Amino acid sequence: MKGILLAGGSGTRLYPLTQAVSKQLLPVYNKPMVYYPLSVLMLGGIRDILLISSPRHLPLFHTLFGDGSHLGISLSYAEQPHPGGIAQALTIGADHMGADPVTLVLGDNIFHGPGFSHLLRSRLSQVDGAVLFGYEVSDPRRYGVGEVAADGRLVSIEEKPAEPRSSLALTGLYAYSNDVIDIAKNLRPSPRGELEITDVNRAYLEQGRAQLVNLGRGFAWLDTGTHDSLLQAAHYVQVLEQRQGVRIACLEEIAYRMGFITADQCRELAYGLRHTSYGQYLLDIIE
Repeated sequence: MKGILLAGGSGTRLYPLTQAVSKQLLPVYNKPMVYYPLSVLMLGGIRDILLISSPRHLPLFHTLFGDGSHLGISLSYAEQPHPGGIAQALTIGADHMGADPVTLVLGDNIFHGPGFSHLLRSRLSQVDGAVLFGYEVSDPRRYGVGEVAADGRLVSIEEKPAEPRSSLALTGLYAYSNDVIDIAKNLRPSPRGELEITDVNRAYLEQGRAQLVNLGRGFAWLDTGTHDSLLQAAHYVQVLEQRQGVRIACLEEIAYRMGFITADQCRELAYGLRHTSYGQYLLDIIE
């Protein structure tokens, strides 16, 4: 399984914050936003990851992560010359995917909940078609919505419907078998000139090969694309970390617990950050 992290887009809803910096590099409490979606791929056991962003922002991500080897992953980079829709990431990442399936995550989405790593690994281990992840929302008219039959089959997908058939919003996390490359390459651009991920999902739905996983109660899915949602996400992370004494999306900890790096390697990373609470947290875990 390969991973793609789409950290593109112009972030206009966050202006003026994003006039000079990628929105995925903005802080969500105590970490860059991009840490959170990267942690999702790592929790799913994915170690070969392509990060896609605009030409002017890619050097910043490379400065932040390098080749990812310190985290026990292989991180490569590709340009998205202009915002061309979520599905464009699948065409850009075709060479990266090779003959493997892929998990695509959006760079402004945060996922957190009990047993998430186990859920991901079980669902990503055998992907035949599309595996989508749904989340119950109070106003589904703002989202892509999936309708599920009584036996659990996904029966319809609607984009921002006026009268939603369900309250299950489709999140920014998608897993596809390798034939998604051909599907994405044969998409017809929308009137805005973008390749829509909904069209990819509907193609699998028509083939009877689309599944929708309900993340369920007690789970949190946050989209940090506006000023209000960015602040809400920061408060969510702050409250959980301070009350529970854990770190959400601590990449070094995840790499250690997933077996990507050894305790000594994690300790070395932590020592470089020993004067920060982040580094001390890592040292406490190892010691």
